[in-house]
Amino acid sequence: MSRELAELTWEQVRDLPRDRTVALLPVGSVEAHGPHLPLGTDTLIAQAAAQAAATRLRGHGIAALLLPAMPYAAAPFAASFTGTISVSPSAYAALIADIAAEVHRHGFAALVLVNAHLDPAHLEALRSAAALADDRGAGPVVFPDLTRRALAARLSDEFRSGSCHAGSFEGSVVMALRPELVHDEVRQALPPVTASLVTAIRAGARTFEEAGGPRAYFGHPAEATAEEGRATVQTLGELVADAVRAALAARGAA
Repeated sequence: MSRELAELTWEQVRDLPRDRTVALLPVGSVEAHGPHLPLGTDTLIAQAAAQAAATRLRGHGIAALLLPAMPYAAAPFAASFTGTISVSPSAYAALIADIAAEVHRHGFAALVLVNAHLDPAHLEALRSAAALADDRGAGPVVFPDLTRRALAARLSDEFRSGSCHAGSFEGSVVMALRPELVHDEVRQALPPVTASLVTAIRAGARTFEEAGGPRAYFGHPAEATAEEGRATVQTLGELVADAVRAALAARGAA
């Protein structure tokens, strides 16, 4: 298990080899994920990916500390669905940049954004936050963006198709982590929604409804399996760990 900042005392944190430790920040959302998955799906995935990344980093001699997850995000695509909490992208970017500055002030080697929420407004907020932190000299902020082709190529067919929100990709992870939160009879009865969010966004869609997902899901929920979910978590952990190692190597720190 990884060490979690919120469970340590300040003296324990003081005594860590902070210049050789990266701080992992799981980034999720409170957002509609179909009629079968919980609103906190992205946060669950991000936390699991961060844990997997920390384990992999330890194998490469890099220490990792897990920060408390960020459960709120810009989520305008799902804003019309009850329960979604969407925050201002500018406020969010400013907050993440402030966290990066604090991580830097405490002497950690890097802040790593382990993100599982792919709303375009949110992704832009994270990019803005990383740039703002860099401008303040509070870097590095490592942000492995899963929408980049090189990273997406290592994920599932559904993910690469762009028809991926509360489908088999995300549903499988929740089934592996918290099966009691999956409304399984509903999930098994859901027909696939094959409309591509990526294509819809490029065409100007700004909501799930406009993109062809009136129940806030895309992909193939009925095909989700816990086995796929466990494999996905490990792959996500590898992607994050590889990004950290590359960033530290570029700075001569690993």
